[in-house]
Amino acid sequence: MPTRLRPLDDATVSKAWDALRSTPDPSADALRLLTKHYLAVLVQRYPGKSVEVRVPPYAVVQCREGARHTRGTPPAVVQTDPMTWIRLARGDLSWTDAVRSGQVTASGERSDLDDLLPLASLSG
Repeated sequence: MPTRLRPLDDATVSKAWDALRSTPDPSADALRLLTKHYLAVLVQRYPGKSVEVRVPPYAVVQCREGARHTRGTPPAVVQTDPMTWIRLARGDLSWTDAVRSGQVTASGERSDLDDLLPLASLSG
């Protein structure tokens, strides 16, 4: 079942981003906060139920208008790890490069999120 999330305030995002950048071994708290924040921003900007975005172990959301998914395997699935999701959302990694390198798996109609990303600038 997809998770209901809400975007965080700018100060919390900045603090988590600073914590993430300051160490080669980021804390689970910073990864979790930023992963859920950017998934919440994705859902807020692109509501819908046609694509399931999975970022284990932290959250699963559905976004993008289109055919609604309710049971079984979704018709469109995107999956990645937390750091890749954060980098995509911030514009630090392109969708094409992430898919090409295997950092993102995307299958099904409408699973290409290139036109939805980035969600934030590198400075914000």
